[in-house]
Amino acid sequence: MSIATTVLVLLAAGLFFYAWRRGDGSHRQGIILGWQTTKRTLPLLIVAFALVGYVNVLAPQSLIEQWLGPNSGLTGLILATITGMLLPGGPYVVFPLIAVLYQAGAGVGPAVALISSWAMLGLLSVAFELPFMGWRFSALRWGLGLIFPVLAGGAAQLIFGG
Repeated sequence: MSIATTVLVLLAAGLFFYAWRRGDGSHRQGIILGWQTTKRTLPLLIVAFALVGYVNVLAPQSLIEQWLGPNSGLTGLILATITGMLLPGGPYVVFPLIAVLYQAGAGVGPAVALISSWAMLGLLSVAFELPFMGWRFSALRWGLGLIFPVLAGGAAQLIFGG
């Protein structure tokens, strides 16, 4: 069991105990709501992990090293930034996928650019942002954020190397 899993188990147990001590049935409500969330999310997780498995098996390591490897330079950072914008899904999809790419030979710089781009510039989030914030705000935020993943990836590559 990883440290993150252990911490989450301890947090969940502590919250369960606290809810149980309240005596108002909130411990049961928490379990029910958690189970409902699991039922909604589980199919997506299964598909996402299958996708990660296929990328791991089918993506040629030489291609990943060539395009996203530690020696891919600015081209690798830009490609990682564009790829990050296109990645669908939440962190439970994206982080395992990027981890597989990293383990298959992607450099630390492109991996940082991928994560930064996904978090800042995900095209799916623009569809939600536009109706609420308007096109001017979205264009400004997106335009200013476009260079950050390349800079963050470049800094990571300089500091941490391959």
